[in-house]
Amino acid sequence: MTKLSFSQNAIAIRSGFSRIERPHDRRVAKENVLKILIVEDENKTGEYLTKGLTEAGFVVDLADNGLNGYHLAMTGDYDLLVLDIMLPDVNGWDIVRMLRAANKGMPILLLTALGTIEHRVKGLELGADDYLVKPFAFAELLARVRTLLRRGAAVIVESQFQVADLIVDLVSRKVSRSGTRITLTSKEFTLLEFFLRHQGEVLPRSLIASQVWDMNFDSDTNAIDVAVKRLRGKIDNDFEPKLIQTVRGVGYVLEVPDGQ
Repeated sequence: MTKLSFSQNAIAIRSGFSRIERPHDRRVAKENVLKILIVEDENKTGEYLTKGLTEAGFVVDLADNGLNGYHLAMTGDYDLLVLDIMLPDVNGWDIVRMLRAANKGMPILLLTALGTIEHRVKGLELGADDYLVKPFAFAELLARVRTLLRRGAAVIVESQFQVADLIVDLVSRKVSRSGTRITLTSKEFTLLEFFLRHQGEVLPRSLIASQVWDMNFDSDTNAIDVAVKRLRGKIDNDFEPKLIQTVRGVGYVLEVPDGQ
C-alpha cells in the first residue's frame, strides 16, 4: 500500500479516543459538509480511509476501537458510519444492533474481511445499509458512500403514505398501524418506502436488490427474503389485512388484498 502523507493534519486526543481532523474541520462543518465516522482498528486502513474521504470533501472522524466508535456514533451528528466488524472492546455486529435499537438512523456501511454470504446476510439483517469486503478499491467505496448519502438527502415529494391502516410519514420517519407505533431500522424503512412508492406493482427480488441495496441479485442468497420477512414481522404479523404479499417465483407486492 502506498505510504500516506498527512500534511497539515492535526491529531487530537479526546476522551481516550484518537480523532484525525484537519485544522479547518470546524469551519467546514458549519457549512454543512457531510460528516462521516470511521470505526477501524487497523491503523493503515483507518488512515487510508480518512485521507481519501477527507480529500473527497467530507469531514471525517476516526475511532480505533468499538467502544469509542459506539460512543461517537451515539453522541455525534454523523451522516454516515463506515464500520469494521472485528473490533476490540465491542464488535461491529453489536454496534449495529445497539445503534438500531436506539433508533439511530444514520446509514451504515460495513467494511470487513468477513465475506461469506452468511456474514453479508447477517449484516443486512441487523440493519446495515451496505456491505463491502476487504480488500477493496477506494473508488468503489467512495461510490457506495455517495450513494448512501444521496439517499439520506433525497428530496421527498410525498411526505405521507397510507395503505389500509398503515401510515408512514417520510419526514418524521414514523410508522404506525391501527395507531400502534412501529419501530423500523433504517434499511427496513427504506425497503418499506420502496414498496409504498410502487404500491400494487410486483417487485422482483432483483429489482429490490438493486434499488434498495445497490447490489446485483445473487440467486444463491436469501438476503432479500430475510429482509422482507423481518419487515413483515413488524408491519403485518399482528395486524389485518396482511399488506406484503409473496408472488411465487417472482418477488413481492404491497397492496390491500381483494375484498378487504
